[in-house]
This record gives sequence, structure tokens and C-alpha cells, in this order.
Amino acid sequence: MIESNTVNHRWALFGYGFRPFFLGAGMLAMLLIPWWAASLTWGTSLATAWPPVLWHGHEMLFGFITAAVAGFLLTAVPSWTGSRGFAGWPLRLLAALWLFGRIAVTTSVLWPPYLVAVLDLSFLPALIGFVLPPLLRERNRNTPLLAVLLAFWIVDGTFYCGLFQGDAALSLHALHVGIDIVLLLITIIGGRIVPAFTNSAFKQRGVAIAVRASAFMTPLVIVSMLAVIVIDLYWPDGKLAGVAAAIAAIAHAMRVAQWRGMRTLSMPIVWVLHLGYLWLPVGFALKALSLLAHLVFAAYYLHALTIGAATTMILAVMTRASLGHTGRPLVVARAVALAYVLLAAATLVRVFAPMLHDVSYTHVIVIAALLWTFAFGIFIVIYTPILVRPRKDGKPG
Repeated sequence: MIESNTVNHRWALFGYGFRPFFLGAGMLAMLLIPWWAASLTWGTSLATAWPPVLWHGHEMLFGFITAAVAGFLLTAVPSWTGSRGFAGWPLRLLAALWLFGRIAVTTSVLWPPYLVAVLDLSFLPALIGFVLPPLLRERNRNTPLLAVLLAFWIVDGTFYCGLFQGDAALSLHALHVGIDIVLLLITIIGGRIVPAFTNSAFKQRGVAIAVRASAFMTPLVIVSMLAVIVIDLYWPDGKLAGVAAAIAAIAHAMRVAQWRGMRTLSMPIVWVLHLGYLWLPVGFALKALSLLAHLVFAAYYLHALTIGAATTMILAVMTRASLGHTGRPLVVARAVALAYVLLAAATLVRVFAPMLHDVSYTHVIVIAALLWTFAFGIFIVIYTPILVRPRKDGKPG
């Protein structure tokens, strides 16, 4: 399934794994949120047989986030293992599989439910099939990440079980556990790349600062996240879940405090990584306050974790990796820095504005959706040429 890259002087969308999936993730993000907001505010049809909330949650998790994860893994695995990059017709087939799943879900009213499930559920096993052989061949330390991916696929299957049984609560519960799994991935991957990229940026600028994390922090945050997943799986929304969230918030806060994020404010491509990770302790702290103290202002903690942590980290990684792997300097345009700010504003609006008495919930949804859409619109405008054209240095990939 690994094909050597061939240089095409006009078209390189399938020259490396990140290209089609980062572009697909960006386009899906730019389309789904305004569509969702329009359905809530103006009753715009979603063309799906699913309950709207389930459609929204599923496609953000298993459409948008899964595409970003796929692009990351298909790019990182060759770097981790020293193997050739994923390209050519196998990559086209994998991208088509993801796209068919999105079309089937979005137009699910037109198809038999089991056909939709088969199309959607086939993507993650195919992705695992792509990246597993080189990881096993090299006995790479990152191979356990595929177990997390497998758990994510099981969650998607559970979501469909809920749909088929008419049990919306089961499907919604599956989505919440799926979010926890995504946050575990961010904990693992973010815990590596944030300090590494920060150190690299400091070194390039001649700053005599080294970011060093305590050795016990990585196992501590991972164990705290596993506890969150297990408790949310069996005892969600109770006091125990609140305690687990509080412990996770403290652990993540201790970790991110060691990374000297305030020294990166002049480097948008770096500070956005710190900002994305910072939403983990903030989101979990809000969750703890909501579940333990029932504080109203913390009620929308879920969006601090999904928009704030997950989406900010995704946008940060996509904008950085797309530059680095196409032979471009690791400096984002001012418009991209603006996109980071717009996404941060969307998070703040979605999490805290519902508590403002003089702002209607409908207006909150519309404002947050507009900020989100402008952020990803900037990504699409600037990064589509980067993702579809060959590398600047003429190398394959």
C-alpha cells in the first residue's frame, strides 16, 4: 500500500498522506458548521435521517477529526519508521472511502441504514491497515496508538448500534466517549510535539531556553485521561466523573505550565499549539465545576474541549505540517494567525456567551459558527494551493 511518489509539476494532491485529508478536513469544517447553525436557526434541511444533534456530533468526530488524524498518521508514520510515504492510487482509494462515508451519512435519508454504516465504518480499519505494517516491521514505539484508533472505531460502531435500536441516548453516550478518546490522542501527541516544536523555535531564534518536562508528567496525564474515559464510559455525568475531570485538569495544567508558552507569543505557529493544549486543563476544570458544583457558567465545557482543544490543535498541526512537508518555511501568514484568533474567539463565544443574559442562544450559535467558518475559510484559501501543488523544493511528496 506504499507507493513511491512521482513529481507532477501541476498536481500533487495524492503525493503524500497529509494532502487529501487535511484539505478534506478543512473543507468539511467550513461546510458542516454553518450548515448545522442554519438548521438550528432557520430550519435548513440536513438531508439526513438521523436526529440533528447526532448527525452534528458524529460528523465532527468521525468526519472532520478522523480526516485530520488520518492525515497526521499517514505523514507521521513514514517519518517514524523511515519508510516511503503513502501516495498514488492506494491513497486515492483511502481518500475516496472517507469521502463516500461522508456522502452516505449526509444523505442517509436516501440509503439503507446498514449501507451507510458499512461505508462509514470501513474507513478506520482501512487506515489501520495502511499504517500498521511499517509500524510492526520497525517495532515502532508508536504502534500502541493504533489501539486508541481501534477503540475509536468501536465507539463509532456503538453509535450505529444506538441508531439501529432507536436508542439516541446510547449513540450520544458513544459520541461523548469518542470525544474522550480524541482528547487522549491530543494528550499523547500534543505532549510530544508542543515541547519539541517549542524547543526547535527557540533554537532557531537563538533563545537560550530549553523546555523540559518532568519525567513523571507524561504517565500522570495519560493515566488521568484513561480514568476519564473509563468513568465516562460506565458512570458519566456524576460526582466521580467530576473528580476525574478535576484530576485531569490539574495534571494537564502542571504539564502545560512547564512549556514556557508565554515566551512564544511572537511566534503564531508555536503559540497556537500551546493555546490548543491549554484548553485541556480549562475544559476539564469547567467540567469538574459543572458536575461537582453545578455552576451555570461551566455548563458548556464540552465545547472548550472540542472546539478549544481538539480543533485548535488540529488547525495548528495542519497549518504547520503542510508547510514543513511541502518545503516551505515554518512561518504562517498573518491571515493564518488571524484564523487562530478567530477560532479562539469562536471557542470563547460558544463556551461562555450562553451565560450572558442579553444574548440569545441562537445568536451565540450564529456568531460562533461565523467565527469558525471564517477561520477555516482562511485555511482553505491559503492552504488549498499548498496542498494540491508540488513541493516548493521540487522534491517528491
